[in-house]
Amino acid sequence: MSAEEQDKAFVWHPFTPDQPWRDPAYRLPVIVRGEGPYLWDQEGRRYWDGNASIWTNVHGHRHPRVVAAIREQLDRIDHVSFLGLTHPWAVELAERLSAIAAGESGRRYRAFFSDDGATAIEAAVKIAWQYFQQNGQPERDRFLCLGESYHGDTVGAMSVAQSRFHRIFEGLRFPSASILPPACYRCPFNRAPAGSRDARLDRRCAWECVRTLEEALDRHGDRVAALVIEPKVQAAAGMWMHPEGYLRELDRLCRERGILWIADEVFTGIGRLGEWLACRREGAFPDLLCLAKGLSGGMTPLAATLVREEIYGGFTGGKGRAFLHGHSYTANPIGCAAALATLALFEEEAVFERTARAAEALGALSRRFWRHPHVGDVRQEGLVLAVELVERREDRAPFPAEREVAFRVCERARAHGLLTRPIGDVLVLIPPLCATTGDLAGMVGALERALWEELP
Repeated sequence: MSAEEQDKAFVWHPFTPDQPWRDPAYRLPVIVRGEGPYLWDQEGRRYWDGNASIWTNVHGHRHPRVVAAIREQLDRIDHVSFLGLTHPWAVELAERLSAIAAGESGRRYRAFFSDDGATAIEAAVKIAWQYFQQNGQPERDRFLCLGESYHGDTVGAMSVAQSRFHRIFEGLRFPSASILPPACYRCPFNRAPAGSRDARLDRRCAWECVRTLEEALDRHGDRVAALVIEPKVQAAAGMWMHPEGYLRELDRLCRERGILWIADEVFTGIGRLGEWLACRREGAFPDLLCLAKGLSGGMTPLAATLVREEIYGGFTGGKGRAFLHGHSYTANPIGCAAALATLALFEEEAVFERTARAAEALGALSRRFWRHPHVGDVRQEGLVLAVELVERREDRAPFPAEREVAFRVCERARAHGLLTRPIGDVLVLIPPLCATTGDLAGMVGALERALWEELP
């Protein structure tokens, strides 16, 4: 049996329907090598990694600096328990992440390490809940989240989200309250003409999203432990990008009411939007901050939940107040070494400056999508590009779900050397930060060509 046949016989892939996957006519790319922004299959075909390997890859595949750090770490130690023990790489990484989270604010954060985005969120939710339970406000036992939000697939992470991916698991989730997401293109109050180039800048907006947020906080405030949000970009919702000012208002409103807020920067953090954290775009400082995906450069599983020192103080004073939560691979030394090398590269290779130039180039390249009559919106933050397809631009009507239009476009893009994956009917392009202007032009060209082939 070939690797492809073995896969179809023995492997179960995430978020993948049985059909067309197991159809003998469906060709499954078998990836055997990666370098920089490229992937190669076993037949020698080269592809651009157009979704940064599910949004994890930062500096490109097999960056020599990160590979060397992993190899050096393996010569010292592979793994060691973090229960009652420590090691230098976790200590150094925690201090580095605290500095990134604090910026110039003078705050201090503690790092609680785990494995991936969902476990980072799970830890944050339990920390927020336990903090109030044992510090005089046990009535604060509720969570708020944005509509259509997604924070991972563990039960706690599902419970503080409202994603369509989790509706089958409704009976497993504990209840949380959702609020209107600040997603301008699909906002029910949107007054921008359909097909306008940036609904987020429409001056007729009355900021209903902020008003409904304030109303929700007033309604639930005394019972709310924390509000969970992806700053600036709701990724799995369809790369919904938030208007400037919303996060600043959320930060202010939560602080006025004594509500903690959890920033899910699993996707947006570590350079994806052109700076360390999306929160910094608006000078916002969350109480708890979750990082994963790009934290290790996309090379090893690693996550961190950063917690303000004042909250950590609510867990001191004896075993009965300890946070009784952890993972077997907490603070894995190999992952910590990869993360330290990943963070160092941002300064060594002037990554933020390069990303700013690349983002400008991507913005210019993306304008060509507006020429297609079934493009309803083109959204961009940093090196994150989303192209929303609609059946009718004039009223933003979506295609029937069974047509799977964006999926078919991405399938066609493979023939043009691009691997990416849509979200619903939103085409997504998220290249590694090392992609050159030529790479970006090739990716955009492949996606546009596939779009015109599917929807001529």
